[in-house]
Formats: sequence, structure tokens, C-alpha cells
Amino acid sequence: MASVKTRRELYAETTRQALIDVGRRVFAERGYTAVSAEELVRQAGLTRGALYHHFDGKQGLFEAVFEELEDAAARAVTTAMAAGDPATRARAGLAAYLDACGQPEFREIVLKQGPIALGHERWQELDVRHFGGLLRDALTTLMDEGYLTRRPVEMLGRALFGAITELALAVAEAGDPAAARAEADAIAATLLSGLRA
Repeated sequence: MASVKTRRELYAETTRQALIDVGRRVFAERGYTAVSAEELVRQAGLTRGALYHHFDGKQGLFEAVFEELEDAAARAVTTAMAAGDPATRARAGLAAYLDACGQPEFREIVLKQGPIALGHERWQELDVRHFGGLLRDALTTLMDEGYLTRRPVEMLGRALFGAITELALAVAEAGDPAAARAEADAIAATLLSGLRA
């Protein structure tokens, strides 16, 4: 039997989502350091107590926004890799990730503001949580299918994850993101072809 949410639970969910929505918009527009906790709650029409109750402050809200964006990107990569031959799935997964990196909110919040707001170590930890396992699973499958030469998955995953993350950062920081994205696609394709069985 499905549980019915109480009015209080629904209000809590609505409050939490209102803060995330405001945080997502404001952090993307102005950056983490330029936004105060007071501004966030004012724009959400809530109290500072609501922010601290749900997120323990501005940084906690930023992390929730960050994770929401990473979750969506990981789902897009998974969906992109769901069908086709190994080469098609590998290229589609990389393309989906670079597509996510090209989205203004993802680019600004995850790639540019993430290391500033969360610290480099926490930023990297969250990024690996969302994409590290996904990459390792994909590499294992591609090796099992004979598409990639068998190599130590953990080490290869870390090497590729680092390279892909740096490509994403280069696209995010480029004056012409579309041109940088095309270059990133070409470099990613070269990396993949070098790993072929």
C-alpha cells in the first residue's frame, strides 16, 4: 500500500524544492561567493531557519543543487549508452556528458563554482560518486564485449575520468564553448580509439 504524505511532509518537500530552485538560478547567474544566505531565503520567500533546517546553510544548499545537476547528467549518460554496438554506446555516453557540461547551469555550478563552493576534494568526491562508478561499469562492459583492450579497470577509469573532467573544464572555460566542444569531441574520440582492442 502506498503511503500518503502528510500536509507537513508535503510542505517540507515544497520548501526544500523552492530553496533548490532559487539556489540553482541564483548560483548559476551570480556564482556562489556573490550570493548571501539572506538573499537566497528572501528570493524563495522563506526564512533563514528553513534554509538551515533543510540544508544547514548556503553551502549545504549549493551541494544539493550540485547533486541534482549531477544526478540528471548521470541519468542522461546512462540513457545515451542504453542501445547500440559498443562503439556507438561509448561515443553516445561521452557526447551526453559533454552535452551536460555545455548546459549553462551545469557548466557554471558544477564545473566552475563547484571547486570554489565545496573545496576541490569534496567537489572531486561528489563528481566521482556520480560518474566514477558509471565509467568503471561502462569500461568493464566494453572490455567484456571485446571493444576495448583489457586493462586494470580502476586505473583506466581514473585516467579517463581525469581526462574527461579536464576536457569538460576546458569547454566550460572557453570563450567559444561550441568550438571547444567540437575539439573536445575529437579529442575524446582519439582517446577512445587508442584504447580499442
